[in-house]
Amino acid sequence: MIEPAKIIEESDSAISIEWSDGIESTYAAPELRRSCPCAGCVDEWTGEKMLESGSVPDDLSFSHISIVGRYALNFHFSDGHETGIFSFKFLRDLGADE
Repeated sequence: MIEPAKIIEESDSAISIEWSDGIESTYAAPELRRSCPCAGCVDEWTGEKMLESGSVPDDLSFSHISIVGRYALNFHFSDGHETGIFSFKFLRDLGADE
């Protein structure tokens, strides 16, 4: 299983993760907010995205970042949204799109 070796807060609106296989992924707060997997942003039954990407401002930042157990990160965004749990697998898959 690929896990984070290091999580770096680059700024108030970007983080990078160095993965155990040597790959590094960088994530911007607005992109993460637009990709939020929570039930308020994605329909739990259909998997359909409910969040309008255009409603997320490009200058969005992180208010707080916390680790959830040994498997995920939780981002508290400057727009008040904080219910998404971003598993490391989800983040790795998201970073693979770079």
